[in-house]
Amino acid sequence: MPASRAEGSAVPVYDTARRGFLFVEEAKALWAYRHLVAELVGRDIKVRYKRSVLGVAWSMLSPLLSMAALTIAFSALLKQQIANYPAYFLAGAVFWNFFSQATSHAASLTADASEISRRIYVPRSVFVASAVGVALVNLIYSLVPLLVILLLTGQPIRLSWLFLPVSVCVAVLFTAGVGLVVFTLASRFVDVKETYLVLLSTLFFLTPIVYTPAILAPKYRFVVRLNPLTYLVEMFRAPLYDGWLPGPNTLAFSLLAGVLSLALGWLFYAAKIEDYGTRH
Repeated sequence: MPASRAEGSAVPVYDTARRGFLFVEEAKALWAYRHLVAELVGRDIKVRYKRSVLGVAWSMLSPLLSMAALTIAFSALLKQQIANYPAYFLAGAVFWNFFSQATSHAASLTADASEISRRIYVPRSVFVASAVGVALVNLIYSLVPLLVILLLTGQPIRLSWLFLPVSVCVAVLFTAGVGLVVFTLASRFVDVKETYLVLLSTLFFLTPIVYTPAILAPKYRFVVRLNPLTYLVEMFRAPLYDGWLPGPNTLAFSLLAGVLSLALGWLFYAAKIEDYGTRH
């Protein structure tokens, strides 16, 4: 065989017929680029707080300002009676901010993903993972004022607080799945981001963050119970505010929602990824 031909046969050739399951290949690609995820998270955190007067403190101050405004509104206007309302609201708001920030940020990263993918191969799931990572860092910052408020309002330090990492892990699973779906759709349709922001506003009031399901009329409570975010908020709030572990039903529904969200989100992302020409 001629040398040139032998050299040519040694060049690796991409053959779609020899590929395994696409969702497995994409998972391997994301793992291979995990260091890029860390770099993107670090870059976004630095850019976000580089020219900010308050810097990282804003992540702590923002939920406190929301808590103050909503405490006044709901206690004065709705006459809602919830023991230690600031702690009740903040425990749910910290989770909600993580979920909304991560998923909305994922929807806004489609332009960056397209620009970088034209120059070099990068699995697009990297951008979703970085969006979740940035929101996770902000969540950790937000836990500081949350724990301070709990202590200042008379909540004792409880062993149930040690359950918080489990709540965060389940929240990450669910949020990553939703982020993958939103990112994938936003890559195809330009109006998805704006539509999703409107949907988030609706979901906020369908999730028991500023109220308890008990104040709703019985015929409307099923709407809240059909919302998977309800169980995730309850799982996040129970150890911190109530001082006990979430009940078996709440825990089961939360875990199921988290696992299904990630699995379905990943399958949806992997099924559509070839449309974007990210594989060569």
